[in-house]
Amino acid sequence: MANITLFAQAIGKLPKECIRKIIREEKTDKHSKGYDTWSQFISMMFCQFSGCDSVRDISNGLNSANGNLNHLGICRAPSKSTVAYQNAKRDSGVFRRIFYALLAHFGQQAVWQRTRYRFKMPIKLLDSSTITLTMSLYEWAHYTTKKGAVKMHTLLDYDSLLPEFVNITDGKCGDNRGALDIPVSPHSVVVADRGYCDFSLLDYWDSRNVFFVVRHRDNLLYSQIEERLLPETRAQNVLIDEIIELTGEQTKKKHTRPLRRIAVWSDEHGYVVQLLTNNFKLDASTIAQLYKARWMIEIAPETSSSC
Repeated sequence: MANITLFAQAIGKLPKECIRKIIREEKTDKHSKGYDTWSQFISMMFCQFSGCDSVRDISNGLNSANGNLNHLGICRAPSKSTVAYQNAKRDSGVFRRIFYALLAHFGQQAVWQRTRYRFKMPIKLLDSSTITLTMSLYEWAHYTTKKGAVKMHTLLDYDSLLPEFVNITDGKCGDNRGALDIPVSPHSVVVADRGYCDFSLLDYWDSRNVFFVVRHRDNLLYSQIEERLLPETRAQNVLIDEIIELTGEQTKKKHTRPLRRIAVWSDEHGYVVQLLTNNFKLDASTIAQLYKARWMIEIAPETSSSC
C-alpha cells in the first residue's frame, strides 16, 4: 500500500479549486450522499498509487489511514460497495475534464533535459504498450487462449513529456491501426518506430499536413530520385540523405508522393537506423536527433507538478 503521508503530499499539489469548479459545472454531486465526486477521485488516485487490485483493496487501504483522511479532503473511507456503485453510476465525463485540466496544469511546469530546436513545430512522440490481463477477470480483452490484453497507443508531447492522447484498443490491434484514431494537429512532427511505418497511415498524416519521422523496415522497395549532400562534419553520424519514391507493388499505391530517406549510424545501439520523413527542409542531423528523442523518453526522469 502507498505511504499515506506521501500520497497526501502528492494530493496537496493538485489544483483543488480548479477540480472543484469542474465538479460544480458537471453537477455530478447532485443527490450524492457523502461519497462525492472528490472522494471518488481521491479513491481512484489511491488505487493507482497503491496498486490496488479490487474495490476491497481501496476500501481497506483508506480505512487503515482513517486518521489521515482529512488531509485528503474526505471525511471517511468508503465501503467497497459504495466505490463499486459510484464507479458504475457516476458520469465519467467529469473525470475526463479533470484529466485534461491536470494535463494542462502540470504540462506547463514540466522540466527535463531535452534538445531545444530552433523550429516552432510541436513535436509529438508516438508509442504503444501492451498490458496483459487475466482472462478470468477480463474476458472482453481476448488476446491469446490463456491471456487477455489491451494496448495503449500514446501520443506524448515532447516539451512536457506528458500524454496528450491515449487510444486504448484490444491487444491484437496493430500500431498502425491504433494510430489512425489519434488526433494530431497539422504542422506537428510525429516521431514513431517501425510499427507505425504503414504507408496508408503515412499518407493519411501527409494529406493532413502532419510531418512524420519514422523508422522503416530493411525490406523497403524504393528508387532514388535525388542524392542530397551530407553534412561536412558528418554530424549525428548521418550516412545517407536522399529523396526516394516507393516501388513496391502495394506501397506505391498507398503513398504516391516522394519521401526523404535518411540513414544514421547509432553509437548507442551499434547499427544503422533507417528513417523516412516527409519534411524536406530540416537538416538531416536534426531529423536524426528527433528520432533519438524516442529513446530518451524511456530514460527521462519523471517530472513533478495551473488551471
